[in-house]
Amino acid sequence: MVDQLPKPEVPRLITVANQKGGVGKTTSSVNLAAGLAMAGAKVLVIDLDPQGNASTALGAEHRAGTTSSYELLIGEATAEEAVQPSTASENLFCIPATIDLAGAEIELVSLVRREYRLYDALRGSGFLADNDFDYVLIDCPPSLGLLTINAMTAVDEVLIPIQCEYYALEGVGQLLNNISMIRQHLNTNLHISAILLTMYDARTKLSEQVATEVRAHFGDVVLGSIIPRSVKVSEAPGFGQTVLSYDPLSRGAGAYLEAVTEFATRGDFLPVESTGPIGVSPETAQRLAAESER
Repeated sequence: MVDQLPKPEVPRLITVANQKGGVGKTTSSVNLAAGLAMAGAKVLVIDLDPQGNASTALGAEHRAGTTSSYELLIGEATAEEAVQPSTASENLFCIPATIDLAGAEIELVSLVRREYRLYDALRGSGFLADNDFDYVLIDCPPSLGLLTINAMTAVDEVLIPIQCEYYALEGVGQLLNNISMIRQHLNTNLHISAILLTMYDARTKLSEQVATEVRAHFGDVVLGSIIPRSVKVSEAPGFGQTVLSYDPLSRGAGAYLEAVTEFATRGDFLPVESTGPIGVSPETAQRLAAESER
């Protein structure tokens, strides 16, 4: 049984992004969403990754031909037509991704308001206002193309998972620069509200060193909760489940529930205003970008 958490006063819209693959982005998206739903919030997950792994984990149909985020982006379907209930919780819903999404980057280039297609489908249409979602989480592909840009123009918050392994900060500088550019030119409300450390192995000195380095770079925006490397977390998607339903007593499930509680109770983390992507200092963004280019 999960304790009920206070609902946000206004809906929180969050993009879960990292251009580096294999960092626990989709796993974190679905488990945070499931945990929030179990704690009483009404949650929507939008899958923008053509692989559709988030859709699988949430038990959403995403075979070719299913109305999905692809049709939503190109204007062939409304959000109301694309949304499905998740098998993970009665409070959890999903707009799935199908393989059709793989070609969306090319198709979007020629469309009007190509950077705001998702914004228009969710906010402009009144869908979010009509459905009373407390949280919307968007799972992005591991790239910085038009799909990810659409995700970032549609939300206010970015959550970045960073794995506690070698090259953890590789490419993060470029991600921060992109967030800064989107914030400057497309969405002035965009900011980093949380960084989640994943794949932590307490048996190794490396994980501890990486966690320390990330906290030194990013400060209080990093969640105190850390997701351990866990077989159960890795196994759960293969059974079409989140780890919270696959093995609720596992270390991984417990860690995600701790992260959910921290993320929900501290609210939208807004540190002192900066010229960078709020949540990290401009100096950090520049330093990481320089390191990425070496």
